[in-house]
Amino acid sequence: MISHWHHHARGLSMVLRGFSSPAATELFCGSTTGPLPYTLLQKDQQSSDSWLCRFSLPRKYLGDDLALPTCVKVLYPGGTDELGKNKKVLEKSYSPASHPAAEGVMDLVVKAYPYRPGGGVGAYICNLKVGEKMYAKVKAKRLMHGDARVSRRWKKIGLIGGGTGIAPLFQIARILLNDPLERSCLHLLSINRREEDILMRQELEDLASVNLDRFKVGYCLTTPPAGWDGLSGRGSVEMLREVLPPPTGDGTTMILVCGSDGFVETWGGPVGRAPKPANGKKGVKIQGLLQGLLADAGYDASEVFKY
Repeated sequence: MISHWHHHARGLSMVLRGFSSPAATELFCGSTTGPLPYTLLQKDQQSSDSWLCRFSLPRKYLGDDLALPTCVKVLYPGGTDELGKNKKVLEKSYSPASHPAAEGVMDLVVKAYPYRPGGGVGAYICNLKVGEKMYAKVKAKRLMHGDARVSRRWKKIGLIGGGTGIAPLFQIARILLNDPLERSCLHLLSINRREEDILMRQELEDLASVNLDRFKVGYCLTTPPAGWDGLSGRGSVEMLREVLPPPTGDGTTMILVCGSDGFVETWGGPVGRAPKPANGKKGVKIQGLLQGLLADAGYDASEVFKY
């Protein structure tokens, strides 16, 4: 599936070998503010309700630093409030699966959840036709324990993704594996309900095949079929110890968790929010206490980031 996208990713890795600094500079169009148009170029169905969508960029690169993870907020002008009575512009954040250095394009993994009042952004994106535009704005860089960088910070990195939560983790893996001075080892665990729900499986295995000594990928199903020889269940301390780097307490290990609120809570405890600002919008996300399976397995809060 989407084999020609794989060639693009491999070609990108050749370009990235020339980078020597996380703050690598390139020629950019000027920084922009406010929503900009992104045109759908291509989409491929990944599962019964999820799509990998490629959009053209309104400028050369999505972000201003080619080594930092990126995130966009997509605007859906046809939404309603949570009571379903009043029309409003809905917003939802997506972390691309594509490398920040992908020139002119951005790949989003999007799930089309069933409609509900106050929702529907995912279905809106998935229902776009090639050539149609959506509007989005680039979000501010995300700080992970005080720093937005992911390169050259840790020796061992565990990535735990549930469903579409695999997308930002895949982008981070790409950043790390394409940095010529990065030496960390990555262990990724993709958790899904059924085998056909595994998103970006071919892309993950392609990336692992060219980084055999540094990138290991495992799959876990919560409702496995007969004969499934991978991991199964919703997670356990034993599973954690089997597939992820152990806690060290010395700042050399990091575990990133991304998925639904319930998924993140199972592994690391709930993400909190700061008090609402004066404009009435939601308060910014805060990590909150480390709980769940990662706490039970002995990790320190400084070794976990709930993405």
